[in-house]
Amino acid sequence: MSPQASLLPAVVLSLVLVVWVLTGLTHAQPKASVLDFSASLGNLLPSLSRPANSSRIFYGVMFDAGSTGTRIHVYTFIQKDPEELPVLDNEMFHSIKPGLSAYADTPEMGGYTVRQLLKVAKKTVPRLEWKRTPLVLKATAGLRLLPSEKAQALLEQVQDVFDESPFFVPDDSVSIMNGTNEGILAWVTVNFLTGHLYAETRKTVGILDLGGGSTQITFLPKSKKTIGSSPDDYIARIDMLNSTYELYTHSYLGNGLMAARLAALGALGAEGLEWRVFKSSCLPKKFREEWSFGGLTYIVSGIPDGYVGYKLCYQEVLKVVKGIVHQPYELKDTSVFYAFSYYFDRAVDAGLIDRTQGGMLEVRDFKKRAKEVCNKMSKYHLISPFLCMDMTYITCLLKDGFGFKENTVLQLTKKVNNVETSWALGATFNHFQNLKIYR
Repeated sequence: MSPQASLLPAVVLSLVLVVWVLTGLTHAQPKASVLDFSASLGNLLPSLSRPANSSRIFYGVMFDAGSTGTRIHVYTFIQKDPEELPVLDNEMFHSIKPGLSAYADTPEMGGYTVRQLLKVAKKTVPRLEWKRTPLVLKATAGLRLLPSEKAQALLEQVQDVFDESPFFVPDDSVSIMNGTNEGILAWVTVNFLTGHLYAETRKTVGILDLGGGSTQITFLPKSKKTIGSSPDDYIARIDMLNSTYELYTHSYLGNGLMAARLAALGALGAEGLEWRVFKSSCLPKKFREEWSFGGLTYIVSGIPDGYVGYKLCYQEVLKVVKGIVHQPYELKDTSVFYAFSYYFDRAVDAGLIDRTQGGMLEVRDFKKRAKEVCNKMSKYHLISPFLCMDMTYITCLLKDGFGFKENTVLQLTKKVNNVETSWALGATFNHFQNLKIYR
């Protein structure tokens, strides 16, 4: 598959300023002192001589090592004036499957996949800029779910690949990212790319990110009761644009879509995988297949002599959500959330939105289509035998997990202003400034 480039409309990235002033991500701790953010990003990198008053072009490479795939983002920035913010000119994006965690027992193969993706960076970044272009990889839930020694072996393989590359390798260039930071950086990115943080009314949108191993929710509460009734580690403060934002944010490890499949099937931590069959009323009766996640392979099937359908499936996935996911107080009110990753992918698979355009849905739309998919499995079997389980889990997570009302509006999107909706862009700037994020 060839890399996909998305040319951006030369948007001035005030996001840079936001991430630079992320001095607080605090949980009832004293605010950190404000760093000096007057220096440009370009000045933070190994420098090349350039004529005075000329535009400066520089690059950043960020790897997103997720549980189901590894993605590379190559960003091109233009800085016309050292006293002004740079402009994001271009993003080159490419992804491969499976994710690094699939190579838990063969870490050298994980390193090989990263080496292959590095070719995208070499083709995008001019050779003369390689030595001053930072190379960073952040792993998420896939590696968080692995035993620490296996995760570390994979990170060491990636570090070796980076060290052998011609790019600039900063300190701490290969690491596992904290789940809370994942949600916050995605929230900042989306709200700045949509222009919501410019408004004096401080109206913002929430974000819902559903990965393979974990899921994140981040939003700006309107009610003090939401903050007061939430666990302390669900609230984070960030200072930006002369304002302080107190966010509700949490990452649920094990509640990503693929991890939820395992939990619903009763396969988490199971032994005897070579002979055990994990059955579910969320799967077609005659379905039986091997399915892999996190480097392990499971035999899964429907229940040939049993019943299938939405109600039975809902009871199976409810145990994955109930009592585990916290319900913020004010989600009983209506507000707009941007939902991406598997929320977007499954909405496309179920025919709810167009893959290119995305679209707005209400929570009830997921519920209605989940019922149809589960009660007419033969119609949707060719799309994915897991579609009933996945759509039902999403419905359950939104309703019985987070506590959204059925009329809550979700904006399903893959990109905002042609930038991939993820934490990667924010993390790129974060790494430029070596920000300290406090919890």
